[in-house]
Amino acid sequence: MAKDLKELPKLRDSISYLYVEHSIIDQEGSSIILHRGSEDVPVPVSSLTCLMLGPGTNITHAAIKTATENGCMIVWCGEHCARFYAAGQGETRSAKNTLLQAKCCMDERLHMIVVRRMYELRFPKMDCSQMTLQQIRGMEGIRVRKSYQMAAKMYGIPWHKRDYKNTDWDSSDAVNRALSSANSILYSVCQAAIYSLGYSSALGFVHTGKMLSFVYDVADLYKAETTIPAAFEAVKLDAKQPEKHTRKLCRKYFHSAKLMKRIALDLGKLFEDLENEQVETKETGDLWDDQYGAVDGGVNYAGEVDDDGCDGD
Repeated sequence: MAKDLKELPKLRDSISYLYVEHSIIDQEGSSIILHRGSEDVPVPVSSLTCLMLGPGTNITHAAIKTATENGCMIVWCGEHCARFYAAGQGETRSAKNTLLQAKCCMDERLHMIVVRRMYELRFPKMDCSQMTLQQIRGMEGIRVRKSYQMAAKMYGIPWHKRDYKNTDWDSSDAVNRALSSANSILYSVCQAAIYSLGYSSALGFVHTGKMLSFVYDVADLYKAETTIPAAFEAVKLDAKQPEKHTRKLCRKYFHSAKLMKRIALDLGKLFEDLENEQVETKETGDLWDDQYGAVDGGVNYAGEVDDDGCDGD
């Protein structure tokens, strides 16, 4: 199959991510290698989904070319993965999944189907078909709150609420910093999977208005079983600097949850059988109206005004 026609690279057996800092990254043969002082560490880039570059990293043009040719997305991030700066392009060249995602996102009926499927993945044993979206959101809020409470109880960590400031990292308590670090890692991994499978990170369904809206949608499916327990366990190990343990624990929880395999399967479930669904369209578009927002197009409104163009009143 030609490279330009490649659609779905296999994520099932991939390594989710590798975070690197203070290293020089170069090409070696058909793979890449990390130089750290006198230590050289070969990286199996062909089986790696996401390479996260932290502070103090230098990477050669050849290494980037090799990584992208092997389907490994490169993410430039801040210390402890707490900031997301930029990302390279994934391996997929087909726009098939992006077009399907856009179709579902822009059509209100299909959009709601995808949203309900997202919540059904969270509540697989519950019939949500007759519930309103507001009721389902309430259930999700309870589920997340209980996840925090259970993790806090399991590791004996005091927990008050999710509270953090992007502009003042150190003002947050240890568990909130650990949660932010863990979620940043999860976002990068989800974004790598989304790009690799040919979807758009910006076309969200629950979240909207951000370039990573769909990343947040997908990540929320897995936080309760991955990043939340990883963050609390990291604080249990080191309350002063939990971030350094968060990365290792995230990898453990991602592996236990079979994250890469599940992302691929779950994204398929979200859009399953929707490709041939008819989008509800009008023969003509709407007309903007200063009082009603929009009125039907294709209608002759001449009867509403006098011949001189003024209102009939």
